Amino acid sequence: MLHRKIYQLCCDGQEVWIFLRDQQRWVERARILDIEGDLITLRYETEEDDEICSWQEMVRLESIGAITQRLAVVPRGDVELTVAEDCPETEII
Repeated sequence: MLHRKIYQLCCDGQEVWIFLRDQQRWVERARILDIEGDLITLRYETEEDDEICSWQEMVRLESIGAITQRLAVVPRGDVELTVAEDCPETEII
């Protein structure tokens, strides 16, 4: 089941947050590039001091404990949000 869901995320090309159980860490804003057997290839970036590093990592399917996806982003503060004219009243924030 997890393998199929990861395959769907790979096809969608969206950013995901992946928890690696064996390393007890989150990989943030990763893209799933490839699935080959039980190996999954991830690409993500980290920011250290004045550098942005790009990483590509292969992890085993059984080391993945959780995967999350960002559904929406809403800016904080007094920002005027654009809303489509045909947006139903119940869906307006």
